[in-house]
Amino acid sequence: MSVDGKVVLVTGGARGMGREIVKGFLKEGAKVIATDVTWAPSGVSNDTEDFFAEIKDNPNVLAATMDITIQAHVDYVYKQAMEKFGTIDVIICNGGTRQRDLFHETHGSVTILETEVNDWQRMFDTHVFGNLRVIKRFVQPMIEKGRGSIITSASGQIINAHPRATDTEKDSVGLRFGMSREGPYQPAKMALGAMSIYLAEELKPYNIAVNTMLPGHTATTGSDEQEKVRNEIRQRNSPSATTFIPRRVRADNVVPLSLHLAEQTAEGISGRWIACMDYNEQNGFGGFETWGVAEDIAALQAAGRM
Repeated sequence: MSVDGKVVLVTGGARGMGREIVKGFLKEGAKVIATDVTWAPSGVSNDTEDFFAEIKDNPNVLAATMDITIQAHVDYVYKQAMEKFGTIDVIICNGGTRQRDLFHETHGSVTILETEVNDWQRMFDTHVFGNLRVIKRFVQPMIEKGRGSIITSASGQIINAHPRATDTEKDSVGLRFGMSREGPYQPAKMALGAMSIYLAEELKPYNIAVNTMLPGHTATTGSDEQEKVRNEIRQRNSPSATTFIPRRVRADNVVPLSLHLAEQTAEGISGRWIACMDYNEQNGFGGFETWGVAEDIAALQAAGRM
C-alpha cells in the first residue's frame, strides 16, 4: 500500500506537527489540502518558517485558510478541494487550540477550578466540534466510494487516564494524568479520542478506518518559551528539586504513523489509539535517541540521565 496519488486533508498544517505531516505526505507523492486558521509565522520558537510561501505554488497542494469553528469556511474549502482534486482519500484532523492560546501566554498551566465554562466551550469548539464539522463534510467522497481513512490527533497524556494503567506506564510520558494543570485541554482530547472510536464503528460498513494518534511530548510552536516558564514555576514551587530537563521529541515524530494509518481502511487497523513514539520504536524507526530534540538530548546526557 502507498499514499502516492492519494488526496489528503491536513488541518493545522501551517506549523508544528501539521507542517511536518504535509511535508511527509508530499514527499511520498500525495496530493495535500493544507489548511490553517492563519499562515503568518508567529515568530516564537519553532514558528518562524513561512510555510505558505513554500507550498502555495506546488500543483499538488491546495493551501487554504480555514477556521474549523466556522461552517462556511469548511464548506468553502471543501468546494475548492473537490474542484482541484475531485475526491478525498484521507482526513487528518490535526487542528486545534493549544492550552497556552487560552491561558497564560507562554506556559498554559491552569487548574480546572481556575477556568470558566466558556474556556471549555472554546477548547471543545476546535478539538471536538470543529473536527466533527470537518469530518462530516470531507468524509462524503469516502462514503461514496467505500474506502478511506480518518486520523485524529489527541495527546499522549490520555494514555494515563486508563484505569488499568500501571504506575510505570503512567510515568512513562513524564507526568501522571491530571498533574500537568492543563484545564480543559486534555478533557477535549479525551472527547476527541472517544468520538473517533464511535466513528470507527459507524463508518465500518463504508470501509473507512478511523484512528487516533497520540504524539509524544513535542517541541512545537512556542515550546521553548513554554518550557522555560514552566521550569521557573517548578523551581519556585520546589527550590530544592532537581532541575527538570524536558524530553521533547521533534514535530516530525508523528509522520511515520500518519503515513501508516493513511493506508488503512476498516478492513485493516481501525478504532485504535496509537502512540506515535511507540509505533516508531516498534517498527524500527528509532526511539528518543532518534527523534529527541538535540538540545534536550545533550542536556540529559550532560546530567547523566540518558
